[in-house]
Amino acid sequence: MDIKVLGPLEAYQNGRSIAPSAAKPRQILALLALQVGQVVTVPTLIEELWGMNPPRSALTTLQTYIMQLRRRIEAALATTSTGGAKEVLVTRYGGYMLELTPEDVDVQRYERLAAGGTRALEQGDNEAGSRLLRAALEMWRGQALVDVQIGLRLGIEVTRLEESRLAVLESRIEADLRLGRHNTLLSELAVLAARYPIHENLCAQYMIALYRSGRQWRALEIFKSLRQTLVDELGVEPSARLQHLQRAILNSDPALDESMLLTQGHLVTS
Repeated sequence: MDIKVLGPLEAYQNGRSIAPSAAKPRQILALLALQVGQVVTVPTLIEELWGMNPPRSALTTLQTYIMQLRRRIEAALATTSTGGAKEVLVTRYGGYMLELTPEDVDVQRYERLAAGGTRALEQGDNEAGSRLLRAALEMWRGQALVDVQIGLRLGIEVTRLEESRLAVLESRIEADLRLGRHNTLLSELAVLAARYPIHENLCAQYMIALYRSGRQWRALEIFKSLRQTLVDELGVEPSARLQHLQRAILNSDPALDESMLLTQGHLVTS
């Protein structure tokens, strides 16, 4: 089976879609896919579908949705065995579980690649880190579960995934900066700085890329714009680490031409 949640929900078995069109069965499939190989309890599913005030018929309706999902799986399995789908979408320990391998769900593959890229960076292998992190990011096809109705539980998962995506993106950019790819990063970082105007780490990476590309004045403009936004919207000054970067740029610190980067929130020179 192949289930994708990093974008519109897709689920295929033997080349045939098993993703339902109705909203609530799609929610169930999405939540089960995100917890593949783990039991999702009945109360958790009910909370996802109806929030804190479920109807009296919630349990019966949930069972109906599970039956509908199993029918779609059964049809895709191309078997007459009535137990086929029940071995994929199993009832266990007061809940339900998708009995699949982690590789059957894109989010599991994404997290494996991201973890590998992070380890490579920690070991100083910037080339492998950049390649693995880029491969992880390429698995995204848009906002996670963009075409699925989001309840309480899915909301938590989507937020977690989007935060992970941004963190992986920052790490990939850091790897590319270490590899001297500052010129090729400029357009991407310009878009990101506009999209996340108070994200200090992205702005710092943009400032470093600009400085190394011979655009010192523009790097200082980015700092000025960020500072103004922080003061106007939040009433705070940029962090000490970002102010340190600004001073380094003003003073044309030679370390900036080497590998001064933001690592775990701090400027370091390697």
